Amino acid sequence: MTENMNNETEEILENSEPAEEITEQEVVETTDEDDAVSEYNDVAAQVADLEEKLEEANEKYVRLFAEYDNFRKRTAREKSDTYANASAKCIENLLPVIDSYERSLEFECSDENFKNGMVMIFNQLKEFMAKMNVTEIEALGAEFDPNFHNAIQQQSDTDYADNHVCAVFQKGYMMGDKLIRPAMVAVAKD
Repeated sequence: MTENMNNETEEILENSEPAEEITEQEVVETTDEDDAVSEYNDVAAQVADLEEKLEEANEKYVRLFAEYDNFRKRTAREKSDTYANASAKCIENLLPVIDSYERSLEFECSDENFKNGMVMIFNQLKEFMAKMNVTEIEALGAEFDPNFHNAIQQQSDTDYADNHVCAVFQKGYMMGDKLIRPAMVAVAKD
C-alpha cells in the first residue's frame, strides 16, 4: 500500500503543472517596486507641500504689493493735499494785503510816477495770484450761492432780481476748485 501511495503521488506530481518558483530576483524586483511607490508617494507629498508654500508666499506677495501701492498713492495724495492747503493758507493771509492795496489805488494821487509804480506792483500781485491759480469769485449780479457768498445784508428796491447779489463788500477768491474766502455781499429782495 505504501508503494501504491508513492506511485499515486508521483503520478499526481507528474500530471500537475509545475508550481511557479519564486526566484530571488523576483523578490528583489517586488521590493524595488514597493520602494518606488513609497518614494513616489513621498515626492508627491513634498511637491504638494511645496506648492502650498508657494501659493502662501505668492498670496503674501500680492498683499504686500497692494499695501505698498496703497501707501504710495496715499502718500502722494497727502503730499499734494498738504501743498494745496499750505498754498491756500498763504494766499488767505495775503488777501487782506491785496484788499488794502486795491482800496489804496482807488484814491487820487498827485504824483503820477508814484501811482504808476503802485499799479505795476499791484499787477505783479495779480500775476502771482494767476500763477497760483487763484481767481476772484464773480459776485455782483450773480444769483446768491451760499457756497461762494456770505450774505451780510439784504437790500430792497434795487435794480437786481430777487436773491441776486446787489453789492460786494469784500471780494471772494477760489484756488482751483477750493474756496479760500467767500465773497461778503448784500442780496436783493423784493
